[in-house]
Amino acid sequence: MPAADPVIETVDAFHRGRFHLVQPKGRGHRAGMDAMLLASLVDATGRVRVADLGAGAGAAGLAVAARLEKAEVTLVERSPEMIAYAAKSLALEENAALARRVSLVEADVTLAGRARVAAGLADDVFDHVIMNPPFNDAGDRRTPDALKAEAHAMTEGLFDSWIRTAGAIMVPGGQLSLIARPQSIGEIIDACGRRFGGLELTPVYPRAGENAVRILVTAIKGSRARLNLRSPLLMHDDPESHKFSAFVDDLNNGRLAYRRK
Repeated sequence: MPAADPVIETVDAFHRGRFHLVQPKGRGHRAGMDAMLLASLVDATGRVRVADLGAGAGAAGLAVAARLEKAEVTLVERSPEMIAYAAKSLALEENAALARRVSLVEADVTLAGRARVAAGLADDVFDHVIMNPPFNDAGDRRTPDALKAEAHAMTEGLFDSWIRTAGAIMVPGGQLSLIARPQSIGEIIDACGRRFGGLELTPVYPRAGENAVRILVTAIKGSRARLNLRSPLLMHDDPESHKFSAFVDDLNNGRLAYRRK
């Protein structure tokens, strides 16, 4: 059999060089704006424990650690290949200042009960849990890249199992944050159920007059507050430009948090 083509790796700078990420090129999911918006949902001043579920190469979790100097971040990923990339990122000299505050757990987010605890995800540990679950519907055309398909393919009950795990490993009053497609709003609300309340939903639009492409969701474990639909977040002010708005650029580069109302 012919030898497999070597995987090309890139080292990409985020937050204007405050941290770097090792990623495969042409394989798997490439981190970008979604991960940075997700990371911006963590708003804290003191010591905070954060779990990034389905972390991939670790972009969102590392972005939290880079912005919040007292954040202790656990990257949770089931793919041995992707968690190996996260380990490579932590070994970079450019990430030395944050690497000591970041740990890796190779585990399936859908594990429950004793199996989850045995995998390294104990009950009532984290103050924040962030996630960017697979978002492609089963009817969408699938990519031939198996690693990318695993990162993108949604399965039945996915939100319920991921949010169940988030609720189990989070302290009472902790915050759940996620980014997803707008079509998943109903499933997310159902999955939060009585575990989480005080949901805040922000639709993300490319430009005025266009349809939303993402939603940002935050919720509080054990809260009984009602759902709040927030003002839309517009990525671009100028309909003719691809330049981000000043606020979105600050979120993307780790200069601001997207705070709850």
